[in-house]
Amino acid sequence: MLKIQPHELKAIAQYIHSISGIYLDQSKSYLFETRLGSLAEKLGCASFQDLYNKARTDSTKSLERSIIDAISTNETLFFRDKSPFELLQHKILPEMIDARTPSAPQLKVPIKIWSAAASTGQELYSIAIVIKELIRDLSRYQFTLLGTDISDAALAQASYGKYNRFEIERGLDQRYLQRYFTLFGDSWKIKDEIRSMVSFRKHNLMQPFTSVGKFDVIFCRNVAIYFTLEDRKALFNRLADNLADDGFLVIGSTESLTGICPRFVPKRHLRTIFYQKK
Repeated sequence: MLKIQPHELKAIAQYIHSISGIYLDQSKSYLFETRLGSLAEKLGCASFQDLYNKARTDSTKSLERSIIDAISTNETLFFRDKSPFELLQHKILPEMIDARTPSAPQLKVPIKIWSAAASTGQELYSIAIVIKELIRDLSRYQFTLLGTDISDAALAQASYGKYNRFEIERGLDQRYLQRYFTLFGDSWKIKDEIRSMVSFRKHNLMQPFTSVGKFDVIFCRNVAIYFTLEDRKALFNRLADNLADDGFLVIGSTESLTGICPRFVPKRHLRTIFYQKK
């Protein structure tokens, strides 16, 4: 396996930060070697400097996309941490439905939810399952469920909705497996009734959100921990701009917005902290 030199690490770390917002310091040399080493060797690169030079001069951006796919953590599972989904079921959705239900019964109730770091899709599909379990007849509602991520490979799997046994067994209740998935060879594929509720597209959280629109609920969990303090401040300020005034922001269980974005105030429901705008 290729060994990365200090000057190479600094250059590639700055490059990765510029294209993804992911910040990796000098202590993460093993990550570069394990995640980018095989890519460098596959391309016939004699060093990480060679890989860096190829990426900077690749006008097609295909190598840039491969580097992002390799370096992205994509650590996710169905119903991760559980508490946010209980919050969604018992507080967020009932309150949103009450607030958004029009006086005219023939109009549909619009609710928009964004999974801002969707990875391979388990979070957004978990959200869709919660909605389906809570509201069996969706005909009176207009749900928009969007998942975005920076990794093309992650989004491809999310869009296809197929998961191996290991991915399925991490967090998915057996009753949901039987109800919403179909056995597909040695894997499981999510049924069309859930797949049709969601959409996925590529988006870099370091870029403006003008094309995304406003949302009633934003899940942005366990991604800002890879950003610098300044990038986290900028990210959550942009999220505030794209969250409805009475909307809900859900972040990771180990994360906090204290000192990050004063536009949000923390609130608690049972075991879960969520945020709303002042």
